[in-house]
Amino acid sequence: MSRSNRILPGSTIGILGGGQLGRMLALQGRAMGYRFVTLDPTPDAPCGQVADQQLIAPYDSEADARKLAAQSDVITYEFENVDAGVAALLERESYVPQGSRLLFTTQHRLREKRAIEASGVKVAPYREIPTAEALREASATFGFPCVLKTATGGYDGKGQWVLRSADEVDEAFATLSQAGTELVLEQFIHFEREISVIAARNPDGEIRTFPVSENVHVNNILHLSIVPARISQHLAREAEQMASQIAEHLEVVGLIAVEMFVAQDGQLFVNELAPRPHNSGHYTMEACHTSQFEQHLRAICNLPLASTELMTPVVMVNVLGQHMEPLMAMLAAEEAAAERRPRVVPKLHVYGKQESKHNRKMGHINLLAETVEDALDWVEAAGIWQTEGKR
Repeated sequence: MSRSNRILPGSTIGILGGGQLGRMLALQGRAMGYRFVTLDPTPDAPCGQVADQQLIAPYDSEADARKLAAQSDVITYEFENVDAGVAALLERESYVPQGSRLLFTTQHRLREKRAIEASGVKVAPYREIPTAEALREASATFGFPCVLKTATGGYDGKGQWVLRSADEVDEAFATLSQAGTELVLEQFIHFEREISVIAARNPDGEIRTFPVSENVHVNNILHLSIVPARISQHLAREAEQMASQIAEHLEVVGLIAVEMFVAQDGQLFVNELAPRPHNSGHYTMEACHTSQFEQHLRAICNLPLASTELMTPVVMVNVLGQHMEPLMAMLAAEEAAAERRPRVVPKLHVYGKQESKHNRKMGHINLLAETVEDALDWVEAAGIWQTEGKR
């Protein structure tokens, strides 16, 4: 392994973005001996609360990006919609091992899909949609339902429309066209379940993958991550291999989360990529020998990657704004039903956001258990996520 580009403890890591992913990176990195400076426009941002310094500035401010570069030995980002000009400036004036090329690819769904295909991995059939007429033709070919998405922006279900009949075509095209970006139509995969794999790669080309997570979404927001995923070992190995292929082909540095569909016939299709720590990897914080956050820091600092072995079954459950009040009440209760389950150990993480809003991610709980069913029973018994109780 090359020692020339190792960033050792005691160095300062700059984080573009001050949300919960940056917060958890900084908390992990401080334990490793690193210092942190973050740039985010929101005062007292979640990452700013635990970093050595927060630069309060817009993400597209080149002047403040230069300040971040001047104070950092290495820079990473915690979200992928980084301004292209700022990313290029940071590459010129600092060390950004993740680079801007990966951002350029993953910021645009069409570029991303073509890159995944070039790596030898399957994606769901798709078409670029320049006009309403093209949407009519493509949707007729794919059949209904099918999914229209904006090529840029959009997360947690934003920027997409599930077309269920030809009657929706004109409205869907008119609505999503307002985003001012290209549109892409995807064939709907009738999937048995959704899974994801997080892969890490350092500049020397070392790659490690974390165990497959089985993910349950509600209203297009991640609700549960279940590990081990309830799939065959053969399928799990295939998913991990696909993630490794993508990481190698794209020359990833840091983490890349690869979200996939398991089709009803057992085929795997990649849905999308995220070049950063990911919500579906939060389970690693207590359940694996190494968390996704430590591994990301190891990768961008070109340290040897560490063991990703799973130590215990785990279920991660997201805590949204509407869950905070009942969760706090449960924690304050002397004898909450969920706390009387000795085979489950809940580990709470709260992100320090100032305002609790409906469907806003406020924290998560990692439930360490003898079996994932025990952990799922805990979620049900808690009575907080009643409407999200699908398995």
